[in-house]
Amino acid sequence: MSSVQSSTPFSAPAELAAHTLEPDIDQRWSTWPAVTPTQRGPLPRPDWLVTTSAAFDTELGIVKTGKEADLFLIERAVPETHGCLLAAKRFRNAHNSDFHRSSVYEEGRSIRDTREARAIKRKTAYGRMVAAGHWAATEFGALCRAWEAGVPVPYPVQVNDTEVLMEFIGTGRVAAPRLAQSRRKGAALRDAYEQVVDILEGFARMGYVHGDLSAYNLLDDGERIVVIDLPQVIDVAANPLGFDFLQRDVVNIAEWFTRRGLEVDQEALFSDVMAQLW
Repeated sequence: MSSVQSSTPFSAPAELAAHTLEPDIDQRWSTWPAVTPTQRGPLPRPDWLVTTSAAFDTELGIVKTGKEADLFLIERAVPETHGCLLAAKRFRNAHNSDFHRSSVYEEGRSIRDTREARAIKRKTAYGRMVAAGHWAATEFGALCRAWEAGVPVPYPVQVNDTEVLMEFIGTGRVAAPRLAQSRRKGAALRDAYEQVVDILEGFARMGYVHGDLSAYNLLDDGERIVVIDLPQVIDVAANPLGFDFLQRDVVNIAEWFTRRGLEVDQEALFSDVMAQLW
């Protein structure tokens, strides 16, 4: 399983606050009050979520690095009372990340601000910054829609510039492993497979395709499969390659389970998911 890597020892916010009443070097005041209602997750909000402005955000370490973003573990806590663990996904600008496929995923999307659209197209420094924020906002919006539709995703807490805060999926401070890390084979994977089919069909009922679905962006959280990494989610009706992406998602899933000893009929799965569209 993935564990959080931290270069500095962690001191609980309660202990720090008792002496300083100010954030320490690895802390900040909760950013919840700084974002607008439209930048916050859907209602009703989970009981575990800390939303008070008196909370500190403490950075506990990095969970994962990726091509477009890095994932950090954050504890949002009120000194001497209660707290919650969050995953902070921070998108890099296009100069420092790999957005080589972004134009394909962006088919059918539009940026209303023409100045921003031109800057992104020209790949200026401002455009790279705007692109990172655009992908963060896109992922947050997709998470919100998926959560409201009942698709098992981390609860989207808030988005602020290039950072998406969401529910941390794992046990304690240990992140849930990816499905690709599972040692189960054959019939032991049946329940996981059925949950993944539900995820594919859940997106389809929304008119969407994940666009990059594989065993590497499905978390195996005990008895629950959770789908992550949604910035490239595709509107099937708007993107001319929507059905191609859907077929690729189906093939990726079918082939992975088949290699693990659970035979999957790709054509039947594709037809079943297609039937859920609209």
